[in-house]
Amino acid sequence: MKAMGAVPADFVGYRGELLIGGRTARELVDIGGDTPLFVYDVGIVRHRIALFRANFPDVALHYAVKANPHPPLVKAIAGLVDGIDVASQGEAALAVASGMAAADISFAGPGKRDRELQAAIEAGITINLESEAEADRALAIGRQIDRRPRLAVRVNPDFDLKGSGMKMGGGAKPFGVDADRAAALVRHIVGEGADYRGLHIFAGSQALGAEAIIDAQALTLDLAARISAEATIEPPLVNLGGGIGIPYFPGEVRVDVQRIGSALTRALTSRDPILAHSAFAIELGRWLVGEAGVYLTRIVDRKVSHGDTFLVVDGGLHHQLAASGNFGTVVRRNYPLALVAKFGGEIEEEVSVVGCLCTPLDRLGDHVGLPRAGVGDLVAIFMAGAYGASASPQSFLGHPAARELTIDGDQIL
Repeated sequence: MKAMGAVPADFVGYRGELLIGGRTARELVDIGGDTPLFVYDVGIVRHRIALFRANFPDVALHYAVKANPHPPLVKAIAGLVDGIDVASQGEAALAVASGMAAADISFAGPGKRDRELQAAIEAGITINLESEAEADRALAIGRQIDRRPRLAVRVNPDFDLKGSGMKMGGGAKPFGVDADRAAALVRHIVGEGADYRGLHIFAGSQALGAEAIIDAQALTLDLAARISAEATIEPPLVNLGGGIGIPYFPGEVRVDVQRIGSALTRALTSRDPILAHSAFAIELGRWLVGEAGVYLTRIVDRKVSHGDTFLVVDGGLHHQLAASGNFGTVVRRNYPLALVAKFGGEIEEEVSVVGCLCTPLDRLGDHVGLPRAGVGDLVAIFMAGAYGASASPQSFLGHPAARELTIDGDQIL
């Protein structure tokens, strides 16, 4: 039998049944209309935002919409954060539709097409430049349409975030301008009359070590100061990136954000004078929404093969690629999952939970211990609020897309 990650403490049972935001999971499936169904609880997101505010009092909070772009969820989050960070024209339109002011939206990502740059400039969205060539294109477009572009420089730092699940900085990267060329680019865009909005420095994501995040933030402040001093231009904003991870697997624990926040507050108090009037932001996606989502799927078959029991569900990796272990995971490990109607029940059998796709990759739970389950029972897969539906191959094999439901207390958004 293989271990699973821990179910987030936000979820409880009532008379043995899983509750999500105060409602039973079965009630939510009835409201959603069918399975498979993602449910996102804004109450959990609101708690994460309050935790951030309490520990990072001098730092703005931006939502990285790529983590979960479900429109009702984004709209709810937009009213709780200070900005939204996007990585495409589609995400930019979603951020505007959510009610976020264009001036508080920033657009990063390599390979922005001219029409995307123009749409961002016309809307007044800040473009985080990924290269000198992209800067020249944005400046030329601004001249053509007689609009002053809002431009920031994304920096490829000369360090990475130790222990991060995905390293975004250090060495050759398609993201950002190498640190030793950033100051020259800052001077260039300011000299060309752009509305300079500052620096964006993102070293990595999904880190669970507080000390590594503290070190990376200190190095980020140091780098921002060096670039600004060389350019002799103070940045209006320094986006410190994100990096705070969540515990998916056995043995992983939540990051001590109080420790990180205290260290960053001290670092900001003693920051270089070139950053004296700069504002600071952290962009978070997974940490805000990852634990707030549950994927509900129904058992359609129970079978035994060579002594192993398989619970075949109507969902799968086409909706929850990450839970199957096929989203950048080197060694497959089990996400936390549970039987909805026997939440917290005693383990009675060892089973594998597999999806409905005709591929051996479609395995959502590998030799896990569960109460006895049968056809028609609902399975809940946790940690489903980030990089779920939108990061999975929903068109694969022609199965229907997953349904999505955002709840906030007794409201369905």
